[in-house]
Amino acid sequence: MSLPLEGLSAIVTGAGRGLGRAEALELARLGAAVVVNDYGQPGRDGSGEASAGPAEEVAAEIRAGGGKALAHTGDVSDFPQAQRLVQSAVEEFGKLDILVNNAGILRDRMVFSMTEQEWDAVIRVHLKGHFNTTRFAAAHWRERSKASGGPVYGRIVNTSSEAFLAGSAGQPNYAAAKGGIVGLTTSTALALAKYGVTANVICPRARTRMTEDVFAGLEAPDAGLDPLAPEHVAPLVGYLASPAAARVNGQLLVVHGGMVAVVERPRVQAKFDSKQETFTYDELEALLTAHYAARSAGETFAAAEVLGLKRE
Repeated sequence: MSLPLEGLSAIVTGAGRGLGRAEALELARLGAAVVVNDYGQPGRDGSGEASAGPAEEVAAEIRAGGGKALAHTGDVSDFPQAQRLVQSAVEEFGKLDILVNNAGILRDRMVFSMTEQEWDAVIRVHLKGHFNTTRFAAAHWRERSKASGGPVYGRIVNTSSEAFLAGSAGQPNYAAAKGGIVGLTTSTALALAKYGVTANVICPRARTRMTEDVFAGLEAPDAGLDPLAPEHVAPLVGYLASPAAARVNGQLLVVHGGMVAVVERPRVQAKFDSKQETFTYDELEALLTAHYAARSAGETFAAAEVLGLKRE
């Protein structure tokens, strides 16, 4: 029986541990040849000496299971190294078909205490890292499409976070980077659709070294699969990378614990028109203050209903 990704090649960044590792193993299980990329720094804040160990271990695990894998230890936030990453997949496997961007670090701090370096480091690895690999993969697919005179096979799966959707008080750099990744993905989806390439973005919830503080009070069960295990996320990545997802493009999906939610694009909540040529302060003050007061009351009532309280 043929596998859905048989004959295809993939790059997974940040694949030495956690989500990236689970995703790389899943793509290999589905038949893809995988370039396992991980810079290998031990600290989740990007500290420590880079090491080939994490990438090599996952690549060896794939090969031990009968798959094809190549370890790559380049830094995706570095433009030339990202280019070499894409080139390595093309040289090793003949072409690149799938790009899964997952590499990231954390430098958590409240916005009033954050340093410029803490901001820049997180934006660089997450957002610039996603851009760098996407840029060279996109050029590869565009060149192939022009050479063949038609669409080619290309899949991008990017990694955002619910920190972008709901906010995260101590992570202004991380939330901003993850929001930027969504914008990068939707722009890429529109730009590359004519070449046969799709680009989608996921917001995964999983227990990894990146989220050890977030889920510190939620212990894994003694038996069965942890609801926060990265293995709950990996199958969605496998699906989005597959031919079956050809019609899925520019989408944002939240995934965790056996649940997948398709997120709508923002919708207009309310609309107001000025009664004269343009708004005045007084008119806006009357309209918007009343709107948000009513909305606040409605949210309070909804919360009370959830808590089982009766409306007074």
